[in-house]
Amino acid sequence: MDFTFTEEQQAVVEAAKALFADVTPDGVPSPALTPGAVAEDFDRALWSRLADADLLGLLVDAEHGGVGLDPIALCLVLRESAKVLARVPLLESSAAASAVQAYGSAELKRRVLPRAARGQLVLTVAASGRTGHDPAELAVTAQRDGDDWLLDGLQTAVPWAHNADLVVLPARTPEGRAVLALVPRVHEGLTLAEQCSTSGERLGELRLEAVRVAASDVVETDGAWDRLRDLLATGTCALALGLGERVLRMTGEYTSKREQFGHPVATFQAVAVQAADRYIDLRAMEATLWQAAWRVSTATDSALPVAGDVAVAKIWASDGVRRVVQTAQHLHGGFGADTDYPLHRYHAWAKHLELSLGPAAAHEEALGDLLAAHALS
Repeated sequence: MDFTFTEEQQAVVEAAKALFADVTPDGVPSPALTPGAVAEDFDRALWSRLADADLLGLLVDAEHGGVGLDPIALCLVLRESAKVLARVPLLESSAAASAVQAYGSAELKRRVLPRAARGQLVLTVAASGRTGHDPAELAVTAQRDGDDWLLDGLQTAVPWAHNADLVVLPARTPEGRAVLALVPRVHEGLTLAEQCSTSGERLGELRLEAVRVAASDVVETDGAWDRLRDLLATGTCALALGLGERVLRMTGEYTSKREQFGHPVATFQAVAVQAADRYIDLRAMEATLWQAAWRVSTATDSALPVAGDVAVAKIWASDGVRRVVQTAQHLHGGFGADTDYPLHRYHAWAKHLELSLGPAAAHEEALGDLLAAHALS
């Protein structure tokens, strides 16, 4: 498999690097360190700069004002954003726009995509990376009521829920299908409560009681939820990779300068072996990420569905990012716990990403089920 990036993808990376060059890891306190402290809003100034650089419409076709690239390009930008802990809903808004573009009606595309590509309409998704492909696992139900849909249920830990304009809600129908409903943040029957992530970011608990949504705001096409979920999962893996790469670089820089017994601690075998193990983790995370992103980007036939490659990427990302930050904390010693040093922020974000992806063991089980189903087919 040739994972050489195209000229357009490489240009996107360079643009992202230039844009994120002056972004420093955010100062949002971790709830563990400052109880009750949460971020009120995402980085609106950075969001505007992303829009000006055409990085908010990467997955939106040119006819709707976007760039018309693929999920690989989005993952490349997400990887760079995670290195500086950029506080923007780039993944959620891009993934939601892509699902609308692939499966939404012409009228819905016209209303949503151009504004999303310009950053004027902020989208988020009320779904967890742990949610499986089975619609029965969805927390919200959707039922037809004349020309409309009625939504009921409770969805927790919704990112950027207090600041997004539209929330894309995956819901299950009485027939067991999955639909996507686009619901305004302020809507009759929708109650939004405060929650907080391990990173100190503001999350939302959405309670829906007979929320009425017009049929024109619901994507009913089979496959829409699977695509949205795969994009969210793959993008989260890209965030984990970028964060892990930055943390390992921080660790290398610190251990190269920190001396013990007259020598840099990086020259000690025990330190070098641990750093090498984490480098191997990152290379595995990278290889499985691009395999999954490539499968999501194409319709290439394979023995296993896209879910198989996405599961492998999630296994490595979930376990790998945890091991990287834990090793970094260990090799930094007491300095790693200093809240004036940014490592604790990366650790908090890494834990949030790990929890968003879900435990590796669960994805291994899902992969086993896919392999068993293939063997029987």
